[in-house]
Amino acid sequence: MSDVSHQELNQPHSEPEDSNQIAAIDLGSNSFHMIIANQLQGELRTVDKRGEKVQLAAGLNERGYLSEESMQRGLECLKGFAKHLRGFKPEAVTVLATNALRVARNRSEFITRAEEILGFQIELIAGREEARLIYLGVCHTQADDEGKRLVIDIGGGSTELIIGERFEAKALESLFMGCVSYTKQFFPDGEISEINFHRAVTRARRELLEIQQAYKDIGWSEVIGSSGTIRATEQLLIKKGWSEQGISRDGLNKLCQWLTTHKTIEEIDLPGFKPLRQQVFIAGVAILKGIFDTFKIKKMNYSDGALREGALWDLIGRSGHENVRQRTVKSMQKRFHVNQAQANRVKECALAMLDQVDKDWRLPSTARKWLLWAAELHEIGLSITHHQFQKHGAYLVLHSDMAGFTNQGQELLAVLLKGHRRKFPLAGLEGLSVMVRQQARYLCLLLRLAAVLNNSRGAVELPEIECQGKADTLTLIFPNDWFKQHPLTQDDLRVEADYLKAAGLTLIVAEDT
Repeated sequence: MSDVSHQELNQPHSEPEDSNQIAAIDLGSNSFHMIIANQLQGELRTVDKRGEKVQLAAGLNERGYLSEESMQRGLECLKGFAKHLRGFKPEAVTVLATNALRVARNRSEFITRAEEILGFQIELIAGREEARLIYLGVCHTQADDEGKRLVIDIGGGSTELIIGERFEAKALESLFMGCVSYTKQFFPDGEISEINFHRAVTRARRELLEIQQAYKDIGWSEVIGSSGTIRATEQLLIKKGWSEQGISRDGLNKLCQWLTTHKTIEEIDLPGFKPLRQQVFIAGVAILKGIFDTFKIKKMNYSDGALREGALWDLIGRSGHENVRQRTVKSMQKRFHVNQAQANRVKECALAMLDQVDKDWRLPSTARKWLLWAAELHEIGLSITHHQFQKHGAYLVLHSDMAGFTNQGQELLAVLLKGHRRKFPLAGLEGLSVMVRQQARYLCLLLRLAAVLNNSRGAVELPEIECQGKADTLTLIFPNDWFKQHPLTQDDLRVEADYLKAAGLTLIVAEDT
């Protein structure tokens, strides 16, 4: 289960029949899933749930490019999903892309085509953010008991492992091992042997080495698995009589022995399994075996909660007390020793201007949050050095683990921080989605002016400033004769107007006569 958030980027849709409905789409490496739910008194009740094996990761070639065939499978699936999202407002839908699109070099091509079909922006999330959302989905399906739990989700291109207690994740990790990628690597022709199965298990154990000790040190009292691989494993163990519920170490060992008696994947009798699930099943079991062996797991239970459910709960939390993104920003302010007073001055100034021009510029309501967060973080680069600190700040935002933020969201913040002073970040803007580029230009403009107007860091009290917005133009109207007492500010604004002109933006400064 982003990026810049979809709700901030699309034109409003018509009102759905039930305004309390929200939806989440998970563009996984193996499967695409959609869930629609009603919000009822702080709870979510599922209305519709759909999924399709797309195997996007199977279309990745050696150079990291998705094939046209795999992209078409994904796009056809999304055409079906789109029919059920008509009438939804942008703020009621979240679409998340995971490992296959994280690594695909031509992901922008697929995302652009997919966004045209859906009408909502696709948010690319980092591995640890995916892990956080998976845990959120799982813990909302479990009893709210004390004690730590280890949550495992085996996807098509990555596996997420999380240790958490109640609703708080304490350790998050995403590893590059998945049932689709392992199928390509260890069972490319559908052939099975004890040797290639053992190699897959060994590779999984090797991947787990980097987190093994840290996770054991934290510890857990129960193990919960989510994802199709773990569900299918439990179902098969029950059918074989090797388990009554969940996945035991003994049952998993029997399953591994049974699977390796077959010569090809096609020979395995998996009643009720779809062909695409059967194709990647043995690779998923090998990964699961590696996890059981590494962490000496005796028993794993299955949960229906996963990324898409976590995305729904996160969507609700963004407007309530659970807003993890605001907590992340506050944590970064503290970590990088931000001058809180100056950050607040810039924030209040920028938001005051935004309130006057947002309708003229047709900015989405959530643009206010992005400007707020950018203002609160715009000086974090000073923790490194004053020289070009805007570039250092952008780097810190772009390369930090920021819980709650998608890749696109961090990219937007980085552009705003880099562009809040000196040269306007034209190259950074080009790297953003077309859907957010214009919004980013305007937000960057407001943040720059707020920083310029507060150069004195509180020594100069700002007057009431009237703002008027037109296409690519901002007019600032100051009280009459104010610049006579503040010529330095007037000169700073003249310099700023030159910077903005190079970016195709016009700044007009006048006095109220």
